[in-house]
Formats: sequence, C-alpha cells, structure tokens
Amino acid sequence: MAEPFPREGLPLEEARRRVLAAITPLQGTERLPLARCLGRVSAEPVQAPEAVPGFRASIMDGYAIADAEAPSPGRRWRLVGRSAPGDPYGGVLAEGEAIRILTGAPLPEGARRVLPQELVSPESPGAGGGAESLRMTGEAGPNPWIRAPEEEAAAGDELLPAGVRLGAAALGRLASCGVAALAVSVQPRVGLLISGDELVAAGAARGPGQIWESNGTLLRALLERLGYPVSEQRVVADDPAALRRALGELAAGCDVVVSTGGVSAGDSDWIRPLLSELGEVGFWKLFLKPGRPFAFGRLGPRPFFGLPGNPVAAAITALQLLWPALQQLEGGEVVLLPRLKVRLAAGLKRGSGRPELARARLAVGGDGALLALVEGSQASSRIGSLQGADLLLEIPAEAGALAAGTELWAQLLRLPLL
Repeated sequence: MAEPFPREGLPLEEARRRVLAAITPLQGTERLPLARCLGRVSAEPVQAPEAVPGFRASIMDGYAIADAEAPSPGRRWRLVGRSAPGDPYGGVLAEGEAIRILTGAPLPEGARRVLPQELVSPESPGAGGGAESLRMTGEAGPNPWIRAPEEEAAAGDELLPAGVRLGAAALGRLASCGVAALAVSVQPRVGLLISGDELVAAGAARGPGQIWESNGTLLRALLERLGYPVSEQRVVADDPAALRRALGELAAGCDVVVSTGGVSAGDSDWIRPLLSELGEVGFWKLFLKPGRPFAFGRLGPRPFFGLPGNPVAAAITALQLLWPALQQLEGGEVVLLPRLKVRLAAGLKRGSGRPELARARLAVGGDGALLALVEGSQASSRIGSLQGADLLLEIPAEAGALAAGTELWAQLLRLPLL
C-alpha cells in the first residue's frame, strides 16, 4: 500500500500549522492567589479596583513647598513638619512654608513641588536647635518631582486582558494595585509514555544491549521548565498489548498524550499502528534533522504527539510542536522561541539533505557581532549537545559545508525573566 504521508516528511512550519489548527483550548478556570499564578494564563480581564497610588506622592527625598514656580537660589521657607510613607503630614501647606518629605510619601494639600534635598540647606536657629528654616542653594529645574495619583493606574483601568501568560512584572503590578487573586485557565494534564525493550531505570544494573532511560527525565524537566508539569508517566516495553492499555489509560486521565520511541517503521515500532487503531494519525515524519520520526494525531478525543526515541530529537520536537500546542490548549497566545541572526564562529561540516536545528553556544566577538559556537557531535542520541546550548541554529536543507562567518538565523533557548 502506498505511504499516505510525504516521503521526506512535512516541513516544520507546515507541521506546526497543522498541529495548531487541530488544537482547541480547554474549557474551565480556577481562582488562585497571586503566589500561585506565575506562568499561568489569565482567564478574564482584570481592572484596577481604585487609583494607584491614589494620592500625590514625592518621587524623591527632599522638601515639599507651595511655590508654583521654580524658586531661585537664596529663597527661604519656614520648616513646619514632616511627611513619610504611612505617616503623612496632616496640615495644609501655605506659601513660605515647607515640610521634610521622603520618597513615596503623600504631599499635603497646598504643596506644588518637591525640592531635591541636594538643592537646599536646612538652617538652625542656634547651637543644639533643630532646623527651623530652609534656604535654596542650587538651581531648581522645571520638574516638580511629584508622582500623580493615577500614575500606575486609574480606577477601572484594565491591568491585563484575558489570555496573558503571567510573569513576575505582571504579578507585581497586580499586587501593587490591590489585586490578591486571579481567575486563570486550567492547565492541560500531560500524560507521558516512554517505550522501549532496551530501557532500564537510571541506577539499575544493565543487561546486554540495555540503556538507562533518560527521555522521561529530560522531557519532564523540560516541560516543567516551560510551565507544564507531567501529570502521569509510564515506561512500557515494546509489547502491543501493554502499549495499547497504557495509551488508553493515559487518554482517559489526561488532556494530551505524549510518547517517545516506537513511532518509526521498525518491527518493534507499535505506536503509530496503535494510534491508527485507537484514534487517527494526522501526519507522520518531519522534514527536519533531528526529529524525522514524529507522529501527530488524536487518541480518541485527545491530541497525541509521538516524539522520536532519540533524546535530542525528542526535546527539539517537543519545543517546536508540543510546546506551542500546550500553550494553545491553555488558552494563551502561542509564543515561539525568539529568533536572531548570528555568525558561525568556525566552519561547519555537513551534507545537504534536511533542514537542521544544530545546538550551539552564543558568544560575542570583538566587534560586537553575535557568534554561534558549535562544539562536539550533533548526533540526536547525544544529550550532551543540549547541555549549555544557547541556540538552535537554523541550517537550510540545501546548505553543505559552511564557512566561518556565515550568517544564519537561530532560535534563542532562553525564557523571559519578567
């Protein structure tokens, strides 16, 4: 029977388009305190309950005065009080009066500007007495150094819309506006199936031809770093009955099922035939290195991702296709790794054939140019090629050997801090 999928596999962009077209966001929300919202997606717009800061505040340590215009050197004021954060001055400031004011403290009625403390000199009436007056010693500029009552937000302002992934800055702003809890979208429950007769747990003794299982550790850690904890994980031998049972149980308890291994066309590769039996295969094979043996489809009603068995290929295809799908399932905007142009720090030997995502470190040359350093083997079985990598170099299919200085696009393997 003719192979129903392209012989070379789908280009990555087309595969991603097909995956996202098949993904419908999950329904449901939960309300959580801010401390548990980092990385989650807002489920509804959030408005400021009142103006923030809600009062005129001093931007710096200094002295508040009632002068409308910038005063000239030599001008004097009588010092009548003090305003500090949480302990405001309660009177009305009149012309010719000043109060000591600290950063963030409320300005009293009548105050029109704050003089930086470096521009004035407190004067004492005598030995041992406190300062009772101020004298202008410097040149005041036009800036009144006053924070407006609605500088951060006015009452009713939208602080963030629905569908925003919450970072530290967003959470900090919400807290500053008095918001203590949020409605967030439910997260997809991820079921992970690792298949292979040759696999034994790390730390266990190995028999002939066996390897220590690492894909589960690698993918679980990667997904957790991306904000998606694995809900359930199984390691199953290449036995069709056991795999069928595991796939069914994962589909019953999870929102998306992910497997590694067993998705190619070997005698022991049961995942794709079982997917055809239990659901449907949307597409199989990627025109990509590493990552060619990849399957996407549905396991009953659940999206299914059959990742390659080689760990590097599994991690890279998870970043390129599984991660965007999880973002869409959660109802957030799909954000891919940022891209930038870099130059090869040294020549790179390769044969043309498939587009490649090569692992590299980022460096800066003496002229300020961004450089990519490709070190060691790029084999898809070598997890060491991922360790310390800053970039996934996008090498076109037609490219052969590449000279030092060749400019390429690269994906930056970094998540935003804020």
